[in-house]
Amino acid sequence: MTEKNECREDTLPLPPEVEEALCRCGGIAGLTGRLPGDDVLERESALHRALADPLRLKILAMLAVQPLCVCVIKVVLGIADSKLSYHLSVLKKAGLIIGEAQGNWIIYRLTTEGEAWARRFMGNAGR
Repeated sequence: MTEKNECREDTLPLPPEVEEALCRCGGIAGLTGRLPGDDVLERESALHRALADPLRLKILAMLAVQPLCVCVIKVVLGIADSKLSYHLSVLKKAGLIIGEAQGNWIIYRLTTEGEAWARRFMGNAGR
């Protein structure tokens, strides 16, 4: 019973099963110690924001098929240059795509993280 009293959260009225589980993980301090760091949460949040737009998902799906230049992406999406530039920027900042200059062209391709996401997405899209 001493162990339970040491990790008991006196300031919070908790259901017994929650209090017992919280005690087993070391109390509030133990719980917060198991959470991902703020840098991980920020990175995951940015990734989810990048994936939250259907146009960006379509860009990623196209790049999962093959690397492409902006002109092809623009024709498929049918959007203005400025809007496409914005969406490509969001995907680049999230680390899902990279653009490589080849002469006068910039060829966009998936990064390793983008490829991993595309495999999951494209696999689920067929279901």
